[in-house]
Amino acid sequence: MNVLQVDTQSRKLTFHDEIMDCAIGRSGACHSGQKQEGDGCTPLGRWPIRTVLFRPGRSLPSAAVTLPWRWVGGQDGWSDDPSDPSYNRPVRLPHGFSAENLVRDDPLYDVIVALGHNDAPPDPGKGSAIFLHIWNDAKPTEGCVAIARTDMDRLLPQLMPDDIVEIS
Repeated sequence: MNVLQVDTQSRKLTFHDEIMDCAIGRSGACHSGQKQEGDGCTPLGRWPIRTVLFRPGRSLPSAAVTLPWRWVGGQDGWSDDPSDPSYNRPVRLPHGFSAENLVRDDPLYDVIVALGHNDAPPDPGKGSAIFLHIWNDAKPTEGCVAIARTDMDRLLPQLMPDDIVEIS
């Protein structure tokens, strides 16, 4: 198991000897027990890497990627509604509850690394859709960790299925 370390104070992501800039939530970082849906806070803790989502036409997994992955399309969403039985899970759109669309006009979700925050099982209202994704010029996220596309492309082939992301 390898650890991808996110230092929320310095806004640096470290993996082995590589250090790259990263963005975190607009509200900074918070203890995972204090995380609330929509608070813009990046949850501190150790989160397993679950899967990688690629957008066809905008991203292509390298043959070296060993993490589980799948394509996303226009009907792919992620439930962010605490009253939804599928809260903090992938859903098909349209969905009867609030859900984030995983296909965006901007490049932020061209590659999404889904992290295992609040998913075993989900605690409604304690945060959903905590991802490692592409950044928008280092601007703060809604609670995710984001990095430059070139860094993501370099990082993905190095990650293994049992690796974790530690946010501190």
